[in-house]
Amino acid sequence: MSKVIKPLKENSSHSKVNGIKIVKKNFLFISRWGESLDIAYAIFLEGNDVKLYIEEKSCREIGYGFVTKVLDWKKHVDWAEVIVFDYTGYGKVCKELRAAGKVVFGGSEYTDNLELDRNFGQDELKKHKVKTLPWKEFFNFQDAIKYVQENPDAYVIKPSGETQEFKQLLFVGNDDEGLDVMRVLKAYEKSWGNDFGTFQLQRKVKGVEISVSAFFNGTQFIYPLNVTFEHKKLFPKELGVSTGEMGSSMFWVKHSPIFEATLKKFEPTLAKSNFRGHIDINCIVNGNGIYPLEFTSRFGFPQIFIQRAGVHEPFGNILYKIANGENFTINVKKGFQIGAFVVVPPFPFDDKKTFNLFSKDSVVIFKKEMKEGIHPMHLKKIHDEWLITGDTGIAVLVTGTGITMRDAQKMMYNRIGNLIVNNCYYRTDIGDRWLEDSDKLMSWGLL
Repeated sequence: MSKVIKPLKENSSHSKVNGIKIVKKNFLFISRWGESLDIAYAIFLEGNDVKLYIEEKSCREIGYGFVTKVLDWKKHVDWAEVIVFDYTGYGKVCKELRAAGKVVFGGSEYTDNLELDRNFGQDELKKHKVKTLPWKEFFNFQDAIKYVQENPDAYVIKPSGETQEFKQLLFVGNDDEGLDVMRVLKAYEKSWGNDFGTFQLQRKVKGVEISVSAFFNGTQFIYPLNVTFEHKKLFPKELGVSTGEMGSSMFWVKHSPIFEATLKKFEPTLAKSNFRGHIDINCIVNGNGIYPLEFTSRFGFPQIFIQRAGVHEPFGNILYKIANGENFTINVKKGFQIGAFVVVPPFPFDDKKTFNLFSKDSVVIFKKEMKEGIHPMHLKKIHDEWLITGDTGIAVLVTGTGITMRDAQKMMYNRIGNLIVNNCYYRTDIGDRWLEDSDKLMSWGLL
């Protein structure tokens, strides 16, 4: 394998997108699992030069044929005019690169800790006078089981550290005595033993799950803000195991009471850490208040792809201006944006044998040659065919936009209907919660 594999140049002569002049730059993407392929590919099609590095070896086929791939990102730092990190854990590296004069879109050591260390994140919320739900950290299952026995209630099991990447391990209890949580804790003890690491039990509260997010340019938030409704369960009607996510619906807003009560309070602290990236806070809200659950101090997946579907200006321009510390207003579409993952076995589980048997190198076929709103995820391109690769089974994300949620849904599902992906599955109810959720949020004064 050569160290640099270049794709065929497509539409690279473009100098404008939607009538907006493109600031052509050399973009270097450093990705943990190849999740930012869609963003890198879009910026490439805008006319920029793009190189993509993927850290995880099992994912390194992702992106071949779409953008130039490199095996050692450090050798391309001098070439890069904009460096983009797509995940947490690189905060120290980002700081060093910025100190060396590079334009970097990515986290800081502070924002890494907000996401990766749940206890730190909760402590910071308290420090910034944000209301939080009761929680307790545990280092073994027996102590947690004893705690639930002595304090019966409905709880959420939230793994910390690296274990939180296994999204199916997050468990939301429904029993008011905590009996279901105790059963799951006993099952985890048998299957994981001492390898599970630390975890939290957080008291469950009923309400609407909603997140608010924004870009940050090193000194202040960039407007408009984004409001997102995630669909995390595998099956429609919120059934089945928790996945990283199956899809989201969203819209852009100039103001948000939820933002003012949460992220806005962090603006001076984020400026102090010179954070230049994207940050999201997931909350449960009800008539009694706003309760933050966790931070995502990086691109949210698939959030960022759906956000891209809702902006009018070139995405490369947006990332460059944020990384460069510029203050501006993002040119966004009115109405709603929506997206759904189309996945194949073994998603959401890790099973290499099943993936190789049912999914590896399967082709994403288009009934009509129309790829608008189809975002490549864990794919490679061979002879202009989109082939599934990696090891997770995430094929594509499909988006739709519209003035109403129904319009956006119709566009998205029509686009999904134009695809043939063998053994694929996806949620058929993304966006359905909006009518009920919006009524509640309006009555609580939170929209």
